[in-house]
Amino acid sequence: MDEFKNEPFTDFSKPENAEAMRVAIEKVRGELGRDYPSIINGEPVTLQSKFNSYNPANKTEVVGVFSEGDTDTSLVDRAIEAATVAFKTWRNVPAVERAEYLFKIAEIMRQRKHELSAWMVFEVAKTWPEADGDTAEAIDFMEFYGREMLRWSQEQPVTKVPGEDNSLEYIPLGVGAVIPPWNFPLAIMSGMSMAAIVAGNTVVLKPSSDSPTIAAKFVEIAHEAGLPAGVLNFLTGSAKTGEAMVTHPKTRFISFTGSKGVGLHINEEAAKTRDGQIWIKRVVAEMGGKDAIVVADDADIDAAATGVVQAAFGYQGQKCSACSRLIVDEKVHDRLLDKVVELTNKLKIGQPTEGETNLAAVINKRSFDSTLKYIEKGKEEGGNVLTGGTGTDEQGYFIEPTIIDDVKPGDTIEQEEIFAPVLAVIKAKNYDHALEIANGTEFGLTGAVYSASEERLEQARRDFHVGNLYLNRKCTGALVGAHPFGGFNMSGTDSKAGGREYLLQFMQGKSISLKI
Repeated sequence: MDEFKNEPFTDFSKPENAEAMRVAIEKVRGELGRDYPSIINGEPVTLQSKFNSYNPANKTEVVGVFSEGDTDTSLVDRAIEAATVAFKTWRNVPAVERAEYLFKIAEIMRQRKHELSAWMVFEVAKTWPEADGDTAEAIDFMEFYGREMLRWSQEQPVTKVPGEDNSLEYIPLGVGAVIPPWNFPLAIMSGMSMAAIVAGNTVVLKPSSDSPTIAAKFVEIAHEAGLPAGVLNFLTGSAKTGEAMVTHPKTRFISFTGSKGVGLHINEEAAKTRDGQIWIKRVVAEMGGKDAIVVADDADIDAAATGVVQAAFGYQGQKCSACSRLIVDEKVHDRLLDKVVELTNKLKIGQPTEGETNLAAVINKRSFDSTLKYIEKGKEEGGNVLTGGTGTDEQGYFIEPTIIDDVKPGDTIEQEEIFAPVLAVIKAKNYDHALEIANGTEFGLTGAVYSASEERLEQARRDFHVGNLYLNRKCTGALVGAHPFGGFNMSGTDSKAGGREYLLQFMQGKSISLKI
């Protein structure tokens, strides 16, 4: 087995790559509006009640049509029962065979790379580079987790005891409820699902109602790769369907990525023991962030400005790792902000189908309305809008990249996750004060520090309480294998997706001793 290497990103400045992406976009455009069934035990299930997935950048354009699972409460029971039956055989499939399915899936995704990215352009308004990065990360998850399962299936180190042959092996948990988010609708969804599956579990997958089409496309690929029926079951619906999955007594674990509120609710419900339940459910939860970039007075201002703009406004700020707070030493505040505003004003807002677009629409009307309210709240609390601050939802849900200066520690937009292209700027008296502000939220996902001082960077290593800390680079763009991802406090269970610990979330250790 070759050593894992990250899937390279596509260089769209090359004419042949740009043309390939345009061809993929037109192909997908011709397939919009199709009906997709749920999949239970490998069989399609279609309900009369439907809901549509819409393009956020062209809000009347239907991307896909799906069965509304909430209207048939038996679907969750059927899916979990199918997964329960499939688990009896899947758990005994050798790890090398389970891993091979992931490698096959990765190869199919490579062959359809631009097509998968194009679906995300339409369904969640990702720009070309953002969609391409999502697809590359999904491929990385398949390759990395497949290799990791081979590693975990090997002989594990134990202390030798005279007269005994002792071993430790990792076995799967059972049936998992996988509830992924819309913002990385291919990478996080496929990574959550297949990490559990390669570890020997079976899964009931319910994607976000904002991004079911790309999930349906992935399920098609998984079955094309030969994944046995019942191992990956696919349901669509709203929170009611997810709730039924979480509370079902035969659900062994829940893997969730999303908001703090939903994550806490899932954790609470999973802690309750239902009739017929014979285990303590395990919860893997990746939740929100209020991530900060700290710029010290000795920082490279040009590098910091570029990193801030990329991290704050990449994918419209709709990443849990996005920079939503810029905490800057007051001595370099004006110089830095001049550059940040200048770079921000150069960003091109437009349709994600166009290769030159830097920012597209936010995900839906609810996000659009909420973001504008947060901007007004920021102004009410004394914030000064340096650029942006408005939006239009005539064709799609477009909000200008917005920078609000003079935000104070504790202000609403300095504390609450907005998940949109809004950057709050806070002045710090000095570097110590900046780190104090950075740690002053309930979250602890990502953070970054720009400084030329080794002593200050070492202080950040020690005192900046986040799961993913970046020094002299932006706080977004974690790579599988290189930057195991997950946060502290209300940012979740720090499960470190894309890291060497991650598969342990879906396995349990069994110690075996033979007297000889």
